[in-house]
Amino acid sequence: MKSRNVVRLFFSTLLLGGLSTLVTSFFVKSDVYLEFMKPFDWFEVLGLFLFFIGLGLVFSIISQMGFFAYLTVNQLGLSFFRTFWPWLQVAVVVVVLFDLVYFRYSIVENSSVMPYVFASIFLLIYSLIIARIKANQTNKKAFIPALFFMVVVTFIEWVPGLRTSGGDYAWLMIVPLLLCNTYQLLILHRLTEKKQA
Repeated sequence: MKSRNVVRLFFSTLLLGGLSTLVTSFFVKSDVYLEFMKPFDWFEVLGLFLFFIGLGLVFSIISQMGFFAYLTVNQLGLSFFRTFWPWLQVAVVVVVLFDLVYFRYSIVENSSVMPYVFASIFLLIYSLIIARIKANQTNKKAFIPALFFMVVVTFIEWVPGLRTSGGDYAWLMIVPLLLCNTYQLLILHRLTEKKQA
């Protein structure tokens, strides 16, 4: 990949992370915005905008680190495990989805298991859709690595948000992570094709 494409990927993903977190904050943190609307305090609202955009930039960088780490891990997995690597990735996906439900539920007292079940099902369905799109745009062998990336790497990146009290920051974090990971995954082959042309 040309350095120009790496820079383009970095900044476009950064922009996506910042904007998506800002938009998500309007829904997740609407009470904070309403606090400064009556009377309208433009300085505080501007401060909130900058805070959530900055937070989104951090989430975007986490996403990009996870993406490039996965590219390295995938190459190492192919080298060491060869034909077993796809099956190992599927096994890890199953373990991560189980972990998202069981272990997260077990550490939270007086909580229903259903939010964790829904989060796990949503992450799986979304990841299956993105993996199918990736496979259609490239080749069938890309399906399992794309599924692994969208489920496992997104989950690992999301762990700090899951550890916070309340669900606000978990929501603020998962939306930009999913969007940034999806964007990077689906644009990568287009950027590398330009190199080959």
